[in-house]
Amino acid sequence: MSCHIFGFILPMSSISVSVFLCEAFSNMVLACLLEPLRVVRDQTGADIRWSILTDGDRAVTSSSGLSISPEMPIAYAPGSDLVILIGGDAFRKEAATPVRDLRQLMQGATVIAADTGAWVLARGGFLNGRKATLHWQLLEEFAEEFPGTQVRPDRHVQDGRFWTCGSAAAALDLMLQFIRDRFGASVAFDAGAMFLHDNAKRHGASYPDHALSQTVSPKLKQVVVLMSETIETPLPIPDLARQAHFSERSLRRLFWKELQMTPGRYYLLLRLARARELRRYSDLAPNQIALRCGFANATTLTRSLRRNVQTI
Repeated sequence: MSCHIFGFILPMSSISVSVFLCEAFSNMVLACLLEPLRVVRDQTGADIRWSILTDGDRAVTSSSGLSISPEMPIAYAPGSDLVILIGGDAFRKEAATPVRDLRQLMQGATVIAADTGAWVLARGGFLNGRKATLHWQLLEEFAEEFPGTQVRPDRHVQDGRFWTCGSAAAALDLMLQFIRDRFGASVAFDAGAMFLHDNAKRHGASYPDHALSQTVSPKLKQVVVLMSETIETPLPIPDLARQAHFSERSLRRLFWKELQMTPGRYYLLLRLARARELRRYSDLAPNQIALRCGFANATTLTRSLRRNVQTI
């Protein structure tokens, strides 16, 4: 599959995903894990496919009463690159799916276990000796029930190919990190922004800062707001720091600590994300889009997109 950007065709990755739902799963957790992948697929052309599987190969009901049936029995599920396992409120009951079937499903795959999903994995012995987390209300009980698992209070935890998290907000952060690792920072940035911002931002308003994790500091958000207000005429980093009442060194340290990138890099990604948004949702000509995003012309913008849209 490929991604079309101002006439250039860029190869994108292929990912096969199995989504395993347990009884009384959270619709919100499911959306926070699946919707960002859907955005990456729709906006980049990446070949991302998923199958819905359920505990016991039978219809399960979400915590809000939505009934979902499996697309196929687990035994017939194709090999997956990614398995998303979403636990539910009935996690204390014995699982209907045998451990051997879960092991076969997860063989060779990256595994994301969300909400009470870590409980399902730990009960099957998959987290022995590993670090993990789950919904914060269950951390103490989880540690007592599974002493062989190293419980962490973090929003999400990665140990080898196993990723665990608790709440829906943490699930979104985890999935954006997965996308960043798999597709690169610019795709993850765009996916986060597209998933969270409202329609009003598509028509002339400053580009929002919603692509940021909910855990970033108010100081960082203040700088990002300033960046979003100056997309058309980007400020040199020293001027940006001065207007935000930082030393340049402090500004760089802040961005590296919270986002693991330089302010210049983030500023560029913000402008490129805005350009890609205008390309998709406006009738502006390429040169007009370039000027609105602080580039001299469409050629310069295209060159920057080619250099910064990372693919594998």
